[in-house]
Amino acid sequence: MASVYFDGATRVHKGNNRPSVDGVTLDIEDGEFLVLVGPSGCGKSTTLRMLAGLEPVDGGRVLIDGHDQKGVRPRDRDVAMVFQSYALYPNMTAEENMAFALRNAGVSKAEAHERVLEAAKILELEPLLGRKPGQLSGGQRQRVAMGRAIVRNPKVFCMDEPLSNLDAKLRVSTRAQIAALQRRLGVTTVYVTHDQVEAMTMGHRVAVLKEGVLQQVDTPETLYERPVNTFVAGFIGSPAINLLDADVRDGRAELLGASVPLDRARIGDAGRVTLGIRPESWTVASELEKNAIPLRVELVESLGAEVFVYGRPDGDPDGPRITVRLPKSGRPETGDLIRISPVAGELHLFDAATGDRR
Repeated sequence: MASVYFDGATRVHKGNNRPSVDGVTLDIEDGEFLVLVGPSGCGKSTTLRMLAGLEPVDGGRVLIDGHDQKGVRPRDRDVAMVFQSYALYPNMTAEENMAFALRNAGVSKAEAHERVLEAAKILELEPLLGRKPGQLSGGQRQRVAMGRAIVRNPKVFCMDEPLSNLDAKLRVSTRAQIAALQRRLGVTTVYVTHDQVEAMTMGHRVAVLKEGVLQQVDTPETLYERPVNTFVAGFIGSPAINLLDADVRDGRAELLGASVPLDRARIGDAGRVTLGIRPESWTVASELEKNAIPLRVELVESLGAEVFVYGRPDGDPDGPRITVRLPKSGRPETGDLIRISPVAGELHLFDAATGDRR
């Protein structure tokens, strides 16, 4: 196990006008499970590959256990990589695939077999060791790829979207297995995904990247409850947060016909703000409530225990689309008119010009 430190790490690909990874500083503790998340092209996989030695560091440093990795070959970093594509040899059995790196490193056949059996037991692969990849399901192949990494007893696991090729049901079960495995082994793990649900359910901490720049790194709960800007607020949470611009008058936000009280200490002298309102942070107002937003329902998604309602302000077909979470007992129908009000204590307040949290 080891700590990992990105010290202003920068990567500039040839022909690009801006860095793919721009001055990332990130301290990952020994034994931590850290998730790098962001949209496609944000630099998360490049950051991981810099750690593994598969991409050079053009500026700053990457340290493992306090040692600068500049000039250290990937094979000498004691980092095990798990790829999205599994990267298994089709002509080898699961056992041979898992033992391949050990045999290349000069480990005896007996010791390699013992390590493979130990990893196979952890991953519940014992009955499958004699099969070739073509005889395995996608989830089984992914577990073999993970087993190949485990047998090396590395200091750091690097996982690059390992669940992307699995179906939705298998992704749920496999991510639980990976999280449980990491807790059991205690190996420092850096995990890349574009799926914020994976990030929120697996990581001790989550680092959010945008265009190569680190936006925020914190626990999943803090990212959800106190996002530092509108990008993080919009990326974390499913369905996405409602981001609505509003004028401020006398300490209140004039929001789509409703007047919402704000914390005067937070708004300062701002004349306009962006309000972030999670789908669960709305209440349905009575027909007699005047200070509410009339919402014309465009779509209703029923998920069993809860319902998500999507609509626009009544009479404004080009207005902002609003998402509201309701209990199944309060389900409206498409075309209905409902009146909604934000829960005052659950508002996220951002600067309308910069997008930063106020």
